[in-house]
Amino acid sequence: MTPEETITCVDCGGTAHLLTTWPDDDPPVPGDVLAYRCSDCLDRWDVVMGDASEGPAR
Repeated sequence: MTPEETITCVDCGGTAHLLTTWPDDDPPVPGDVLAYRCSDCLDRWDVVMGDASEGPAR
């Protein structure tokens, strides 16, 4: 599963971009922490990567 490159900032509704990177031989797995930074308000969001079989968060 590949993490989203951008998400919507919960605080301001702007676009938060993925900061976290991984080596090609060690891709992200469920449980990894993804760091995002909003380009509008500069808030940082740490999101735990879920399992694709869980479906979208509600």
